[in-house]
This record gives sequence, C-alpha cells and structure tokens, in this order.
Amino acid sequence: MAEDKLKNYSEHQNPYGEIEVAPEVLEVISGIAVNEVDGVYAMQGRIATGVTELFGKKSHKKGVHLSSTENGLVIDVYTYFKYGVNVPEVAMEIQQKIKEQVYYMTDIDLSEVNIHIAGIVPDKLDLQDLLNLEDDEDE
Repeated sequence: MAEDKLKNYSEHQNPYGEIEVAPEVLEVISGIAVNEVDGVYAMQGRIATGVTELFGKKSHKKGVHLSSTENGLVIDVYTYFKYGVNVPEVAMEIQQKIKEQVYYMTDIDLSEVNIHIAGIVPDKLDLQDLLNLEDDEDE
C-alpha cells in the first residue's frame, strides 16, 4: 500500500522517463536524519540489527517504519533518548529534520512524523545493556 502512494508521489513530468523512490530509501533517509540530532542515544531495533551492529555494519533504517494513510505517507520513529535532554524539544527537532531531509532529497512531502520514545538511557549504559533492555520489552 505504501508503495502505491509512494509511486504517485514520486512520478513527475520528466521527458527522460519515470522516477520512483523505494520506500526503504525514505526509511534510510529518516534514520540518518534522526541519528544527527543531539539527544538521541540510539534507534530501537530488533535483536538481529543489534547483533549486526556489534560486527560493524550499521543499519540506518532500524527503528523507522513507513506507512500510508488516506492523508499521505507517515513515518514512525522508535528511539531512545539520552538522560537529561528536553524530550519535546528533541522530538520536534527529529520531526523537523526528517521532513526537511526527505523533502530535500526526494521532493516527497510527508503528512506525519510520529516519534515513539522507547526509553531514556543513562550515560553509563552500553550497547549490551541496551540489547538486554530490548529483550525485556519484547517479552
């Protein structure tokens, strides 16, 4: 369903041919934009992506989900914030950055960017502790 909406959004009058943007591209752009915001500790992902990151490969789309509604395309972001940050301020900065980057790079206007804060992480928590935290949430 998101693919159909995305195709409608990404077709432009172009004498050279058709331009289509894959939904995964929007998720990757959004994930990179989130990681550039101060106050974000990490994105929430599955155990597989956490283990993959331990071996050095970074997944930029983890914690980002694209969906389609009658109003347009919606991005849902699941993230952990650093302890002590102003939560509404960081969340609004994430929303603004995602909307700007997606529009700048693809000319697609998102209808919503929803931020889901999975947790607040103290300074001394490492990646293994975060993976354990995600295991507890899945149960």
